[in-house]
Amino acid sequence: MIMEFRVGFILVLILGFTLAEVEIVDESEILLERYKREIDENDIQDALCKDKNPGEFFRLVAGATHCRDVVACADGGLQAIRCPPGLAFDLDKQTCEWRNVVKNCNIKSRPKLALPLLNTKEPLCDEGYLACGDGQCVKKELFCDETPDCEDGSDENLCGPRTDPNRAESCDSEICRLPDCFCSPTSTKIPGGNVPEEVPQMIMISFDDAINQNNFPIYERLFNGQRKNPNSCDVKATFFLSHKFTNYSMVQELYRRGHEMATHSISHDNDEDYWTLGSKEIWEQEMAGGRQIIEKFANLPEGSVLGTRAPLLRLGGNRQFQALEEAGFLYDSSMVAPLQNPPLWPYTTFFSIPHACHGNFQKCPTRSYGVWEMVMNEFDPREQPGDENEQVSGCAMLDSCSSIRTADNLYNVLTHNFIRHYEQNRAPMGLYMHAAWLTRSPEMLDALEFWIDEILATYNDVFFVTMNDVLKWMQQPVKVRESLKFPGWRERCTSLDIEDTCEDSNECVLSAPALGGIKQRMSTCASCPDYYPWLGDPLGQGAAADF
Repeated sequence: MIMEFRVGFILVLILGFTLAEVEIVDESEILLERYKREIDENDIQDALCKDKNPGEFFRLVAGATHCRDVVACADGGLQAIRCPPGLAFDLDKQTCEWRNVVKNCNIKSRPKLALPLLNTKEPLCDEGYLACGDGQCVKKELFCDETPDCEDGSDENLCGPRTDPNRAESCDSEICRLPDCFCSPTSTKIPGGNVPEEVPQMIMISFDDAINQNNFPIYERLFNGQRKNPNSCDVKATFFLSHKFTNYSMVQELYRRGHEMATHSISHDNDEDYWTLGSKEIWEQEMAGGRQIIEKFANLPEGSVLGTRAPLLRLGGNRQFQALEEAGFLYDSSMVAPLQNPPLWPYTTFFSIPHACHGNFQKCPTRSYGVWEMVMNEFDPREQPGDENEQVSGCAMLDSCSSIRTADNLYNVLTHNFIRHYEQNRAPMGLYMHAAWLTRSPEMLDALEFWIDEILATYNDVFFVTMNDVLKWMQQPVKVRESLKFPGWRERCTSLDIEDTCEDSNECVLSAPALGGIKQRMSTCASCPDYYPWLGDPLGQGAAADF
């Protein structure tokens, strides 16, 4: 959406330079021109960039009229972008946003942050201490702990995955060993050291948000019990559930049929900052509380909800992963890896993440955690391979690929990306989407079904499995032939393996003090709680904290 171009020579709208009054000592035009100041392109760039952080976009002119236009300082000169009509550039987020939500049009640039002095020729501080931007020495362990300890605040201003002084170490495969840990420097290595031809190609279908009568027919159609993996088990999916509007009787039925349930939070708050800036306690309430609700009201065995996905894919950095680790989650699936070949395998976050912190204004974890990351490899939106040097923007969610406009587009994109995985390192291929997309565009559902059926009919080494199934295989890698009898994939193999115990679904009409007492509906085969389950009161007992 954003058109980039190089600015060769910018004189308009810059600094408002005026020639100073000069004393003319010779009336000739030649001498007059000598006294006039020549403004060079480098002079302009130096003047503009002297107080700016590299790569940071800023405005040349403030005000609503020019809110679409920004420039940044780059090695090759000034780089300018103009947001599309209807959008404006948000200086805080450093990206184009809807014009009505951008509140900083009257500001030219963000204040320049003080940075710590981490790389100097000679140490400025004693061992175990680091220098703040003003030379003050502070204990290393206090850097990037989200509490300013330097007087200039610089200890909290350089805290990315590659710059946090207390960041996780780079992958060490001698220490990181299966089944509890897996990493490789680029995360493209196959677990167990197998060659691609010996590895089953796993495909993970996942759906986000509530399960209810609006989308349950789609799931029944896709997972009808007739589509079988090569091991004769039903094809499976992973559902990341948000709480509101979820029918837990339907959740219970899908789980009975072998699908995996994971939590997508309780509130699914649509404010990105709620997640980016959320405290560890917020993340714990949202995710651990969501797990409690799912297991209680869908009658799932305790400990069966193992994974999480952040709403809006907005990461909460170290606070998020600390909360997940302390709550005992096995994995997260919120981090997006930029489009690359070959794609990435899932990894543990014990060591540093092996890819860029991808996305606008994202906050990736920098420290070491005992949580697996089911990394979301971006889809290549092209229908066939292109030039290796072509710059292509991928898409994390299948329904966010703007290039997919027809059923044929979808079929071709799916096929192209399948080949990318299958013919390279057979990293698990993720089909991440929202069911509402298939409801709005039934032709896409037709194309998806046709593609799945074709894959199952053509390949005897491709399995549609849950994310937990992928981790089971990674923790105990086996070759394709052995995958047919792999015990981890035989649990809840078909819908006939578990008896349907939900005789009657209760339609509960409940209020929650935290929601202003407004009545909410909830369907469950369990008994109705006293209150609508919510943050601070996931079991609906009326003991909600202040949320």
